Amino acid sequence: ETEEHWPIHRPPPSFEEQETTTQMLETGLKVIDLITPFTKGGKIGAYGGAGVGKTVIIMELIRNIATEHGGFSVFSGIGERSREGNDLWNEMKASGVIDKTVMVFGQ
Repeated sequence: ETEEHWPIHRPPPSFEEQETTTQMLETGLKVIDLITPFTKGGKIGAYGGAGVGKTVIIMELIRNIATEHGGFSVFSGIGERSREGNDLWNEMKASGVIDKTVMVFGQ
């Protein structure tokens, strides 16, 4: 339980309170950490053709972030096939990280 509580609707932090240094997020995937390192708290997009492995990489990222860092992930499957979305949900449930993942799908 935390001692500090903040309301959802509040003014943004002042410029002096904002952190200006970026921290790298260790994903656990060596190729990503070496070639395209991600920053903590940032947004990541995976673009590419059908069947090239975008969802598989994202699923590994979500699993690593949940198990290694205890963090939460948001997966937005825009244009994702219903079958693939269902498979992804089942795999997240089986690996035990579904409670640390928000999944949104749209066409």
